[in-house]
Amino acid sequence: MNDTTAQDPQPKKILLVSAHPEPRSLNAGLTAFAADHLRAAGHEVRVSDLYAMKWKAVLDADDFPDHPGDRRLDVMNASERATLAGRLAPDIAAEQEKVRWSDAVILQFPLWWFSTPAILKGWIERVFTSGFGYGPALPPPYSENPFGGRRALVSVTAGARASAFSDRGIHGELADVLHPLQHGLFWFTGMAPLDPFVMYDANEVSEEEFAAAKLAYGQRLDGLFTDEPVPYRTLVGGDYGRDMRLLPGVEAPGTSGLGLHVRPRG
Repeated sequence: MNDTTAQDPQPKKILLVSAHPEPRSLNAGLTAFAADHLRAAGHEVRVSDLYAMKWKAVLDADDFPDHPGDRRLDVMNASERATLAGRLAPDIAAEQEKVRWSDAVILQFPLWWFSTPAILKGWIERVFTSGFGYGPALPPPYSENPFGGRRALVSVTAGARASAFSDRGIHGELADVLHPLQHGLFWFTGMAPLDPFVMYDANEVSEEEFAAAKLAYGQRLDGLFTDEPVPYRTLVGGDYGRDMRLLPGVEAPGTSGLGLHVRPRG
């Protein structure tokens, strides 16, 4: 997938968001490797290590300091008012500034219960407020805005073997498991997600296996700005009707499920 002959020569800005409680974990090792590899290539990197930051995972009224305590909390409206007024909690505002600064966002995490660790889910919920990641004053979702031009990469570790996440695997297709992130977070806000980097059988990894994984991950990082993103359909590209349903006959023959929302590659 990676075309090493077509690397973008311009230095970029990359935000790495890491979510694992153990600083000696495989995920921490992959985060450190990615930061070093990207910096060695001339890029600027910022790392948000959520556990080290003691990130507050729960969205509540404290996120919006001006919200009256005697009023019902309407999260979407309260977050939009606070976002547009520049009155979000300081930790949220700091992470939003990192996203705005970035040319690419990488999420590094272990797959826990078919999803992200709660602390990373909380980062997503609190940082991507209305008025920042979505909202009536912004362009439509599932298009190239508000974060058009940015790349996104999921780097995930899974304890199961790859065959368990196959078309007939008991865990289902990994693309379906990661759809809420790839499509529902990245593409919803306009980022172009790449195919994920995955380490299977991650519970016991030898030094030799980790060395091989770093080699493969380094190749993916080299293609962060040149590899083809997942070709999701845009909401405004003529594939969907006013009801946000895919129009009949748009899909390739034999396509079903969440794959309907991906255009055929090539």
